[in-house]
Amino acid sequence: MKWKGRRQSSNVEDKRGSSGSSRGIGGFNPMLLGPLIKLLFSKTGLIIVGVLLVFSFITGNNPISFLGNIFLGGNNQPGTTESYQGTEEENQQAEFSATILASTEDVWNNILDNYQEPTLVLFSGYVTSACGSASSATGPFYCPGDQKLYLDLSFFQDMERQMNAPGDFAQAYVIAHEVGHHVQKLMGTMDKVNRLRGQLSETEFNKVSVRLELQADFLAGVWANRSQRMTQMMEEGDLEEALNAANSIGDDRLQRQSTGKVVPDSFTHGTSEQRIRWFKKGFETGDISQGDTFNAKFL
Repeated sequence: MKWKGRRQSSNVEDKRGSSGSSRGIGGFNPMLLGPLIKLLFSKTGLIIVGVLLVFSFITGNNPISFLGNIFLGGNNQPGTTESYQGTEEENQQAEFSATILASTEDVWNNILDNYQEPTLVLFSGYVTSACGSASSATGPFYCPGDQKLYLDLSFFQDMERQMNAPGDFAQAYVIAHEVGHHVQKLMGTMDKVNRLRGQLSETEFNKVSVRLELQADFLAGVWANRSQRMTQMMEEGDLEEALNAANSIGDDRLQRQSTGKVVPDSFTHGTSEQRIRWFKKGFETGDISQGDTFNAKFL
């Protein structure tokens, strides 16, 4: 891909190095727990709480956050991290991710009226989102609750070493897929699917989930089509990298590799063949109206 020197998105939160600490959340020392409890329930503690409540009422600040700054080492405010020094390779991957995000912004702002750009959160090891906590093992994900994409850059290494899916365009496909979920959120599709969660059996909901994921693959293909038209960023072999990545993360292939057997009723993302086909359809048409996976008779 010809991505270097291009615009990078400003909608990136770099939280690498701010999570997964052995000290616990916010650097809290467990040895302080006993004394802290005694203090809060003492006469002095009650006075402190009363003062904090008055302070909160006057200033509008959260007294819990204020206590956290005192007792948890001053590191419980969202987004405050020590300066993180990544490796040269990792920092280049961060720049690459911000560049691909910028490309998705350019494409979707051109397709959708009043497009709301999502935020990409880079993390290492562990992260907390509006959808709950997650580790690197979860893989990249989109949270509709805060409309943010979450990515541990080590996943790119996993793609190359464990999934046999190397290449920068394969990595771009992953980011574009998660942005595809954001597009689904903006169009109301994701909310409709989430409302079905408690109304369907697990097997039936899995089938709906597959259609949601395949549509995100299709939307990633639409991005690739439009981006190529706008910037000529793709090079020879890039499309094959994305198709290989789609093949590598199909439910059937992953299940066969991990358990030696395939259970279609448990599929949540689609088979390798389905993921390839829908990404390819998006890439070939560049037309979002062609991606109605929910009414497609043949996936």
